[in-house]
Amino acid sequence: MYPYLRWLSVVFRRRKQRGIGLLFDESRVRFHVWPGDLDFFGHMNNGRYLTLMDSGRFDLITRLGLLPHMKENRMISVLGGATIRFKRPLRPFQRFDLITRIVGWDTKWFYIEQHFESEGKLVADALVRGLFRAPGKSIPTKEVLTMLGYTKESPPLAPHVVEWGRWQDETLVAPQPV
Repeated sequence: MYPYLRWLSVVFRRRKQRGIGLLFDESRVRFHVWPGDLDFFGHMNNGRYLTLMDSGRFDLITRLGLLPHMKENRMISVLGGATIRFKRPLRPFQRFDLITRIVGWDTKWFYIEQHFESEGKLVADALVRGLFRAPGKSIPTKEVLTMLGYTKESPPLAPHVVEWGRWQDETLVAPQPV
């Protein structure tokens, strides 16, 4: 089940807080592991990480001031790829932070890093890419950035991000019959 109450808590918390201000500042959202997050082994289910990452990206969008532009232009954000690594388990009722930040972009995709931390230790980290769509079309990153008043080029993407993006762009080949 999608954690709507958590998502609403992110929405209402951010209504009272001022924006990030800078495009590369991080968003930090605090959560706890609830019983509905657990798998059969008593730690947070791997799918729940990806679901909670939606809240981190929504928080970033909100704090950057992009939400009014999205409403005005009937835009939605769409995830185009995600890779996550798990380092440690999260146990029931454990507190953790989700840190989200933009690392750069190309003409189509924004590249975003997301990290889960608990008790000062890295729990999991992810690299995702996303874009914005309006009815019938994808919105180029430059156009989205202009809405935010940002006109500079992307900082150079780290080699692993470039390679990952290239891998994401490759056409998947259907398995051949044996």
